Amino acid sequence: MATIIEATPQNFNDLLTSDLPVLIDFWAPWCGPCRTLSPIVDELADELAGKLVVAKCNVDENQDIAMKYGVMSIPTLVMLKGGNEAMRTVGAMPKARLAAEIEKAL
Repeated sequence: MATIIEATPQNFNDLLTSDLPVLIDFWAPWCGPCRTLSPIVDELADELAGKLVVAKCNVDENQDIAMKYGVMSIPTLVMLKGGNEAMRTVGAMPKARLAAEIEKAL
């Protein structure tokens, strides 16, 4: 099972300098679509282990990070490569569609 990192202000710079692309799931516990998407992200983290790092960022607890990346709706997934945004999706979606978006950005 892949390790999913909890993105916080304390570890965010480490994510930006990761050798692997980083997929950040911006979510909140009260968000229904986030709860739908979360197990899909977990599955993809396992399937793509070694190809990317997966982090989850609770927007209620880390508003500064969410604001920095212009997260206006959740769930929002942002892939960073070398610290730069390579992909963004907003809203829940089927696993196959999300996997295709991620693969395109890898």
